[in-house]
Formats: sequence, structure tokens, C-alpha cells
Amino acid sequence: MQTSMRDRQVYDEFIDFIATRTTPEETIEFRFSDAASDRLEDLVYRAKQGELTAEEGSELDKALAIEHIVTLAKAKARLYLQSRSSPLAGVRL
Repeated sequence: MQTSMRDRQVYDEFIDFIATRTTPEETIEFRFSDAASDRLEDLVYRAKQGELTAEEGSELDKALAIEHIVTLAKAKARLYLQSRSSPLAGVRL
């Protein structure tokens, strides 16, 4: 799979985050940079207007996939923290 420089920015931000900060709390707090968020918003808006090039459509698809992974990681981190703080954590029924 070939990635553009813009794709690489989004991938690199998330990979760097995972590689250097892996606590559940930090996962929940993770946010993409303003530049990455602004780019995604622009792509979504332009997609709704039917103004994306094929390359931009691919960029949007990849960014949305990563955003979905981040959402899933945050949900899992929340579940982990809940289970850790539960009085029944670690107890098998």
C-alpha cells in the first residue's frame, strides 16, 4: 500500500503515540494535532460537496480508518480502567 506524505503524518502521529505512551489514561486523552484534524475536516466537507480527487478520497478513507481504530482503542482503555477499579476485578464467576 502506497501512502502519501499527508497519510504518513496521521499514521506517524498515532504510531508515535502508541510507541511512547501506552497507559489507558493516555490512550483516552489522545488527540490528533490541529493540522491533522483540520485536514480531516476539510476532506470530509469536500467529500460531501463531491470535490475530492481520487488521491484525496484514498487519504480520507485511510484517515477515517485510523480514527476508527483510535475510537476502539479509547473504548477498550475505558473498559480496562473500569474493570481495574471494579471490586470484582479479576474474580471469575
